[in-house]
Amino acid sequence: MVQKLSRRLFLSIGTAVSVVVGSQLLSSCGQSPNAPIADTPGEQQEINLYSSRHYNTDNELYAKFTEETGIKVNLIEGKADELLERIKSEGANSPADVLLTVDLARLWRAEEDGIFQPVESEILQTSIPEYLRSPDGMWFGFTKRARVIMYNKAKVKPEELSTYEDLADPKWKGRIIIRSSSNEYNQSLVASLIVADGEQSTLEWAKGFVSNFAREPQGNDTAQIEAVSSGEADLTLANTYYMGRLLESEEPAKKAIAENVGVFFPNQEGRGTHVNVSGVGVVKTAPNREGAVKFIEFLVSEPAQAFLAQNNYEYPVLAGVPLNKSVASFGEFKSDTTNLDKLGPALAPATKIMNEAGWK
Repeated sequence: MVQKLSRRLFLSIGTAVSVVVGSQLLSSCGQSPNAPIADTPGEQQEINLYSSRHYNTDNELYAKFTEETGIKVNLIEGKADELLERIKSEGANSPADVLLTVDLARLWRAEEDGIFQPVESEILQTSIPEYLRSPDGMWFGFTKRARVIMYNKAKVKPEELSTYEDLADPKWKGRIIIRSSSNEYNQSLVASLIVADGEQSTLEWAKGFVSNFAREPQGNDTAQIEAVSSGEADLTLANTYYMGRLLESEEPAKKAIAENVGVFFPNQEGRGTHVNVSGVGVVKTAPNREGAVKFIEFLVSEPAQAFLAQNNYEYPVLAGVPLNKSVASFGEFKSDTTNLDKLGPALAPATKIMNEAGWK
């Protein structure tokens, strides 16, 4: 049986988890040729990781990093906006080495607020596709998630679906549900439409899209999938990993929800399906910059990427890493390879457009 040793560490405010050497997890994934080189034996090092990802499985990754490098990971978890504000309030004395968060919107905000410092790394440049990282080396996507159309199999045929833009067509009147406009996944999607189609066209699209809602926006992505499965609406937009969780659930009721819902990748004949990332960057005032860079390089190593794909149902950024079987069942798809950095300036106009269209 695999054993894992860990202990809790509490820092000033917020909760910190210290992940220590001892985990033998991920050993089945093999050793990556790009794995970080361990520091001199006996040298005591640590990094402080501020993370808005709340997946228990991530702790196993951090333990493996410690095992390989001797660098202890102090994990401080919180909501993304709270962590951003905390780093800014801590100023030059911030203990944060790494900020890890989800969605382009948070990464863009952190970069705009001057929280990150640039990183040059051959490993990161060769492992991560250009469109999934900052052109200035400020942040790096280490997993990607596609925002797709999910539909009730009994009410919608796949051949009826095509693009995000088509969801504004009156044929979908009263058939669409989605979460609120305050959700960053939706904001990033609309920003991608602005980059592709322009602000005026996106505004017209948003008005038509909103007019097709079956109910006011509410709930998270899982709630949308559940409602589509039950027949409350015919289709929604959601991130693929939510469906992966349902399909891999040990609860029969959750599996049954997923079995009623199909996954469709929009815009395959054009620019491709919109993708977003979990991303990470080195904090400008990082006390252990070298350790922080090693940590990010570890996240895109083959064993780490395989672990994330299999256990968090995300798409790896490293080419050739096998997918979780449930995620693989959705089929292959063409991604929109517009650099996510270009979506940043469109985020504010996206929010304005959503509000103007009545997307609550």
